[in-house]
Amino acid sequence: MGIIGWILLGLLAGIIAKVLMPGRDPGGIIITMLIGIVGALLGGWLGKVIFGVDSVDGFFELSTWIAAIVGSLVLLGVYRLVAGRRHS
Repeated sequence: MGIIGWILLGLLAGIIAKVLMPGRDPGGIIITMLIGIVGALLGGWLGKVIFGVDSVDGFFELSTWIAAIVGSLVLLGVYRLVAGRRHS
């Protein structure tokens, strides 16, 4: 999967993570999109390292989407913890 595919997957995974984890975020839509992109990369990497599977088979593979969404959820949760404390 190319870099454009990763960016698109990350943007969509960020939107899905935001829907699954609603609430007020310290950042705006740009931060959420960046979290989605980095979360997709993180999810793919963690899937490969922890489970030993290639979770980035292709754009339309279910394992790719699950890895990207889980990575985005993890990163969004960490961001809320770190940025929420700073703004309080």
